[in-house]
Amino acid sequence: MRKRIVAGNWKMNTNIEQAVRLAQDIKAQYDNLAVDVVLCPPFTNLYAVHRVIQGTPIWLGAQDLYWEENGAYTGQVSAGMLTAVGCQSVIIGHSERRQFFGETDVSVNKKIKKALEYKLTPIVCVGETLEEREAAETETVVEKQMKGALSGLSAADAAKLVIAYEPVWAIGTGKVATPEQAQVVHRFIRTFLAELYSRELADAIRIQYGGSMKPENAAELLAQPDIDGGLIGGASLKADSFLRIVNA
Repeated sequence: MRKRIVAGNWKMNTNIEQAVRLAQDIKAQYDNLAVDVVLCPPFTNLYAVHRVIQGTPIWLGAQDLYWEENGAYTGQVSAGMLTAVGCQSVIIGHSERRQFFGETDVSVNKKIKKALEYKLTPIVCVGETLEEREAAETETVVEKQMKGALSGLSAADAAKLVIAYEPVWAIGTGKVATPEQAQVVHRFIRTFLAELYSRELADAIRIQYGGSMKPENAAELLAQPDIDGGLIGGASLKADSFLRIVNA
């Protein structure tokens, strides 16, 4: 039985005071140990949030990383820097990174390998745009992204990943894939993993849904057999709405 995992991607929101307050509120109310919870604040707030949740089952996650150890890479943050402030996980390949900051399948692969080297759990994002869905290219796009992300990864390394399916057309738009639509793609990803590695690995890996999951639709989405949690954006910025999803 796969353990559910719900990650809150706070994106470019919260100053330190707000982040600490939000983390404290989530910590105070979180009691569902059947679900892994990951908080992903902005880089500037990672250490402050770490101090709040240290010693609890809540994981600290970053929103990105760079694949080099150190050097003249202005504005970048390394895997070593993340582990030094308490991170256990990192989001890689989010659609907003692809859309606005030139993320590619090649850079996603480099980042995954570096994260694994530092024992960070990568939350690897894949998903199609509205144009790609309307052109019936969802599976082609997702397969390409998965192949790029997993290039050169052994089965043992692939088993350490969390996959997040995030239909780009449903992020921040209020649109949501129906549970049936989401399940079809989650099943496709699991089948792809079985063919690339093994059925055992595919059955064990956790696949989140990342397209505008909210308290109102979480239970229906999470009832699908291949949806193992959520990568939550806007609904993770309020403790009660985030924990309603956790408890769904």
